[in-house]
Amino acid sequence: MAKNLLLKLDGVCAGYGDIEVLHEVSLEVAEGEIVALLGANAAGKTTALRVISGLIPVWRGEIYFEERPISRVPPDERVELGIVQVPEGRRLFPFMTVRENLLLGAYNRRARRSVKANLKRVLELFPVLAEREHQLAGSLSGGEQQMCAIGRALMASPRILLLDEPSLGLAPLVVRQIYGVLPAVRAGGVTAVIVEQNVKEVLGLADRAYVLENGRVVLSGPSGQLREDERLKRAYLGI
Repeated sequence: MAKNLLLKLDGVCAGYGDIEVLHEVSLEVAEGEIVALLGANAAGKTTALRVISGLIPVWRGEIYFEERPISRVPPDERVELGIVQVPEGRRLFPFMTVRENLLLGAYNRRARRSVKANLKRVLELFPVLAEREHQLAGSLSGGEQQMCAIGRALMASPRILLLDEPSLGLAPLVVRQIYGVLPAVRAGGVTAVIVEQNVKEVLGLADRAYVLENGRVVLSGPSGQLREDERLKRAYLGI
């Protein structure tokens, strides 16, 4: 890759209990890229993000962040490195205000130095959050909650943003609004990995994509190339 390699998974195996979900998964993300992880339900996409975040352990293989092995680095230290996840389902604190939820994202040491600047940036990216700043997060619409969850993650000053199903359950117009913000997030120096079942939308944004099937990478390449792949068209685009 021409750009500096930011994240690398090398033959990673992981799972839950005695069940192995990821089987020797290898992928790379360069600094400044938007990379999509595609696949059907139970393909291992969310598990891959949890492994990168440190929420579940690596059984075999290694994860590298800026060439440093981090498989045994705990989740809070990975946040300090700049690895920040937006979980599926948003996971906001419903009885706290939008502002309070956003400020919770800035708890790590690195982010505390930039709270005011980051908050200003988030409210510029998502003007509706500025309008709802003192409203309880639980009273927001689904799309507004997703914006708040992304904004909270951006408050942590991420180097790489891990987005788990950001379009889940949202109307097409709202999905376009959220995806429309991500180029500006990238322009601010944030790399992104997006787990998504909305294949058409994410391939229109991502530079490259990996397709997982039963916990294995079965396809990968530039998004434009994958859009023309007959296997992907049949399996995920309904063509």
